[in-house]
Amino acid sequence: MGRLSRRAFAMAALSTLATTGSAAADTGYASRPAGRPRGVTEMRGVWLATVANRDWPSRPGLTPAQQRTELIAHLDTAVRDRLNTVMFQVRPTADALWPSPYEPWSQYLTGTQGVAPGWDPLKTAVEEAHVRGLQLHAWFNPYRIANNTDLTKLVASHPARKHPDWVVAYGGKLYYNPGLPQVRAFVEDAILDAVKKYPVDGVHFDDYFYPYPVAGQTFDDDAAYDKYGGGFADRAAWRRDNIDKLIRETAARIEQIRPGTRFGISPFGVWRNIATDPRGSDTRAGVQTYDDLCADTRKWVRENWIDYIVPQLYWNIGFAAADYAKLLPWWAEVARGTKTRLYAGEALYKAGDPAQPAAWQDPAELSRHLTLAATYPQFGGHVFFAARDVAVDPAGAMARVVADHYQQPAKAPR
Repeated sequence: MGRLSRRAFAMAALSTLATTGSAAADTGYASRPAGRPRGVTEMRGVWLATVANRDWPSRPGLTPAQQRTELIAHLDTAVRDRLNTVMFQVRPTADALWPSPYEPWSQYLTGTQGVAPGWDPLKTAVEEAHVRGLQLHAWFNPYRIANNTDLTKLVASHPARKHPDWVVAYGGKLYYNPGLPQVRAFVEDAILDAVKKYPVDGVHFDDYFYPYPVAGQTFDDDAAYDKYGGGFADRAAWRRDNIDKLIRETAARIEQIRPGTRFGISPFGVWRNIATDPRGSDTRAGVQTYDDLCADTRKWVRENWIDYIVPQLYWNIGFAAADYAKLLPWWAEVARGTKTRLYAGEALYKAGDPAQPAAWQDPAELSRHLTLAATYPQFGGHVFFAARDVAVDPAGAMARVVADHYQQPAKAPR
């Protein structure tokens, strides 16, 4: 299959949901000369997580004014540290941080799912980010419904309660079944509602597709596989195709609704280990996205289905099972010659954590990541997890990054 430009692919996919079309020239972001200054245009991003009130709001039930003040403080912190992009989680658990006709208001705002918070967080986030010169990427989790298995805890109007046949309980959580075409269409509709309403700079997915494996448990999609899995070599191939469809269709619909809005994904950092696949990375990770999450992230890059990818390279330099220094060249080679921009996802949250390996006790570890990544021209920047850790920075690791690498402002990629 020839590689397509993002726009050419999107137009073809709208009519056929296939990947036929004219091939683009084999040039792109990866062709930037190695000596070009890094500080002119590069991704300097931060994830702002709302699930379980991880970063914002600090707790449910704050007043609209308090929530707004906290949100703006995170944006101001990003500006202070000369970051330029915020990935704002607006659909953490099949809910919404904007008035959605598809899904209920998030419980993380008021404490009660479906109760309006009295303001529009996504609208405010876009407006206030743009005032500050920041890009705002709306971050969506496609399939997670709840962090428990009790459907009755969802608000009565929740789509999952109206369509319990869409739901799979697994690992103590509830998920929409990615194998059902009606689920995929609904998830896309719910996400695209935000893109229609707000001038977001990007649409962002994280690493959750099929759920991470749980020992001794089975994700029960037998009925969907029996109905829709014909023609596939095995269930894993069918599952990967389900996720491929979500990615291709979402990309095409974004291009149709708001052209120029970028579509990016932040997967777990290991596609496959080299012991599993000779094309894989020199790692021994316990999870492989291709096999365990049914997400062929390498293909999405090589086929230019997405605008950017931010693999979560959440390990220190020298970590035996998944060495940051070995994953950098692997991902650089994947992105080489494509039009998919490549950024590194950074585990700021590990810095100074006594439960982490000794390397993370050194506040210079993250700064060394940026120094090393700068030797690979395919890498166009970094995104840090997450906003609370940027703001508090207990180990001083973010301050070290800023001092060593972010003395001058940088434009966000477009």
